[in-house]
Amino acid sequence: MKEDFIFGLRPVMEALEAGKTIDKIFLQNGLQGQIYAELKTMLAKNNIRANYVPVEKLNRFTRKNHQGVVAFISDVPFEKIEDILPQLFEEGKTPFLLILDRLTDVRNFGAICRTAECAGVHAVILPEKGAAPINSDAIKTSAGAIYNLKICKEKNLAHTVDFLQQSGVKVFAATEKAQKLIYEVDFAEPCALVMGNEETGISKEVLHHADDKIKLPITGKTQSLNVSVACGAILYEAVRQKLSGNAMH
Repeated sequence: MKEDFIFGLRPVMEALEAGKTIDKIFLQNGLQGQIYAELKTMLAKNNIRANYVPVEKLNRFTRKNHQGVVAFISDVPFEKIEDILPQLFEEGKTPFLLILDRLTDVRNFGAICRTAECAGVHAVILPEKGAAPINSDAIKTSAGAIYNLKICKEKNLAHTVDFLQQSGVKVFAATEKAQKLIYEVDFAEPCALVMGNEETGISKEVLHHADDKIKLPITGKTQSLNVSVACGAILYEAVRQKLSGNAMH
């Protein structure tokens, strides 16, 4: 994994505003002040945990004026679904997309990307704000699959769902509140699967826009599965349908 590092309060804040992925950030112990408080708020908003270290450690990274802040940026490029979708249709592929609505656990995200890549998902779509950071932990957990997937960050997931539907892609939302089981819908057509946040599930707005709500059968006493396990089970039902569809033609 290649990494660039940046330092100084303003440059790091600008990188965050530009949507760069901060892999690790080191802050000097005991820093005070207005700008520093602003930076901490931004980090919290982006689910980025800071490492608090003595100034000597920061001086080892750079001799320049770091102002008590050094951040490492990961090199995962982001794409736009508006560019990817027409390309898939042009290549004669049946779009198979995954939307992760405010998933915050880095390891869940990495594990999901690994399964998605194995299952032939063409692109993973995330919200610009409130998603797990794509850092070295995520890349490690994905076994490098993140580098082989197209990852899109979109401002408004509900608008993205509308765009997909207008382009002929059916959007399935996975939720325990669904009536339909995953075996009752057609994954062989152009489709997108939405998985929600670990605690609160899919946001009301995105849920409202989806074409269909689907769920896995739960026959045990535990009410829900880990999101990465659930996602894997649904993606592989889609794979099974696509394969049996091919076998039928």
